[in-house]
Amino acid sequence: MDGALTIGQALHSAIAQGVARLEAQLLLLHALGRTAQERAWLLAHDDEALSITVQQRWQEALARRVGGEPLPYITGWTSFYGLDLQVDARVLCPRADTETLVDWALELLPVAARAIDLGTGSGAIALALKQHRPDVQMHARDLSADALAVAQANAQRIGLDLAFSQGAWLEGLTETFDAIISNPPYIADADPHLAALRHEPVQALTSGAEGMNDLRAIVAQAPVCLKPGGWLLLEHGYDQAFAVRQLLQENGFIDVQSRQDLAGIERCSGGRWPTSRA
Repeated sequence: MDGALTIGQALHSAIAQGVARLEAQLLLLHALGRTAQERAWLLAHDDEALSITVQQRWQEALARRVGGEPLPYITGWTSFYGLDLQVDARVLCPRADTETLVDWALELLPVAARAIDLGTGSGAIALALKQHRPDVQMHARDLSADALAVAQANAQRIGLDLAFSQGAWLEGLTETFDAIISNPPYIADADPHLAALRHEPVQALTSGAEGMNDLRAIVAQAPVCLKPGGWLLLEHGYDQAFAVRQLLQENGFIDVQSRQDLAGIERCSGGRWPTSRA
């Protein structure tokens, strides 16, 4: 096909425009209708020409990525804790940093525990926990009906049984849990980093002038819904660990501590509700 782009030329073009090689490969596989596991196929077909239809899909996808749209929104899926999750602009794209929160929860959950993931979004945390601990009774909750629809679709596709509810954090819940886990909004309303996140739902990102409003709400509500000895685990901003630990201590939590993400940043903090108030 005269004038047609080859696979190799398409990839070189994307990289020249600042797209990382892996992302360029995943974008091209998406345009070709192939899976992310077929990267080796691209290398073996470097000189193969793209059809007009594939070229059009490729150019559209590339333009969206160069414009700053997250890769998962373009391809429609992302990987989190070994799970392939469908995502779109109704939910945040799950980050690798959040896997720290899952690791911590898996260490702490007792046998046949009851746990809840607040602000579940795509269902990433709840589904990862249920996948690795089938004995856990997992509840996923979000204020957004759109987000819950995404999470429920992921649970059904993967084949994991979760309970779902719509609501603002723990408001209105009467059951108690061994663990409350949440990756809530924690970015300050005027944070300059928001410009790079413009494609993601702002209500799932920002939380007041200091980015602490939702963290404060969850910590205040959690004691009523935690079993004695139960844990509250929270993801937060790169510079909020001290403030969150202080907040937990002020609200009666013990064994308060933080965990670092892969970059060595204190990314999660949590505490245990006392077994007695004596």
